[in-house]
Amino acid sequence: MAKFDILEDLKWRGAINQETDEEGLRKYLAEHDDLALYCGTDPTGDSLHIGHLIPFMILKRFQMAGYHPVILIGGGTGSIGDPSGRKTERVLQTADQVKHNEEKLTAQMKKLFGTENFEIKNNADWLGKLNLIDFLRDYGKYFQVNNMINKDVVASRLENGISFTEFSYQILQAIDFYHLNKEDGVQLQIGGSDQWGNITAGIDLIHKLEGSDRPAFGLTIPLMLKADGTKFGKSAGGAVWLDPEKTSPYEFYQFWINQDDRDVVKYLKYFTFLSREEIEDLAEKTEKEPWKRAAQKRLAEEVTKFVHGEDGLKEAKMITDALFSGDIKNLSVKQIEQGLKNAPSAVATPDKKNIVEFLVDTKIEPSKRQAREDVQNGAIYVNGEREQDLEFVVDPSREFDGKYVIIRKGKRKYTLVTISK
Repeated sequence: MAKFDILEDLKWRGAINQETDEEGLRKYLAEHDDLALYCGTDPTGDSLHIGHLIPFMILKRFQMAGYHPVILIGGGTGSIGDPSGRKTERVLQTADQVKHNEEKLTAQMKKLFGTENFEIKNNADWLGKLNLIDFLRDYGKYFQVNNMINKDVVASRLENGISFTEFSYQILQAIDFYHLNKEDGVQLQIGGSDQWGNITAGIDLIHKLEGSDRPAFGLTIPLMLKADGTKFGKSAGGAVWLDPEKTSPYEFYQFWINQDDRDVVKYLKYFTFLSREEIEDLAEKTEKEPWKRAAQKRLAEEVTKFVHGEDGLKEAKMITDALFSGDIKNLSVKQIEQGLKNAPSAVATPDKKNIVEFLVDTKIEPSKRQAREDVQNGAIYVNGEREQDLEFVVDPSREFDGKYVIIRKGKRKYTLVTISK
């Protein structure tokens, strides 16, 4: 049986931007089964968002192909700050902030990668032991300042200025690759396109210290842009986080299901583990029957399941189906809060009130005449039930723990009415 060609698969998925030595990496993969590779993330926040997810999806593909992934949490470098993609200096975090973020990111990674054939490292374990003299003698002398200045990430900052702290970041990341290569046999580093300079600096250091024949490779992924030219990864509400407390599984699912037809096949290639045949079939369905949104539904299911598990996907679909059908009676308060987080809102008192008055007081209807007309015509639903009786009394205490009344006007125009205490 032919060995799975992971590099060809990544190329088909459009997931490779640059490689330091494609021929050398191919040769290594053909001759060895023990490739170890890593991708790093600095604990600058307590959750990754979907933009961060892209290189880790590549790492996951290598894991599924039988190779050994290493996640590097930058407890050391995160205390300094990567200048990549920034015009100004980062605000340095406290040690407690860094520690908290490390713990949260570690938990997220374990959820994505499991426990088999996978490990997490923290560069504070070795960078924290370096003193200044050792840093300058053992590593600093191998870096030419003129070469460092010419790296894109530094060059882009020279006009506005860059501190020595952030300027030295590329040396620290190079030390990481050297350490992992020498101590843990890691041969390949993966990163975003903005990490090319840092990755090549690490390979140069390895070759200077261990010899030019030492296996060390780098691979970057392309910058992800949407069909309209804007950067991928943001929704109307901001970043789409992997932490369910920041972005609920329902919101996460909705982000993917609402993707443009022009982008959905690209995202299927990047963010799912579906086969080439399955993706090509979904691409054909998008072209011939775009109104069915089969590709978007499959994309939303696959990525939500990967990040939030079967339970998260089940809940996201339950809320989606309930809001689509209008049958919201069985949703919990928490699910209502997820599903209607971005819906129009209003506030009402806990008092029982005639439906016409309730609709006007909450400004769902502009006048009593319009309210009466919409009620009689069957356009108004209260907590999932159509109400056509002008004498109906809205009792906020009856549903959703007395916290909310859900009014639907027409097919899907929901208003979340919060009951004041």
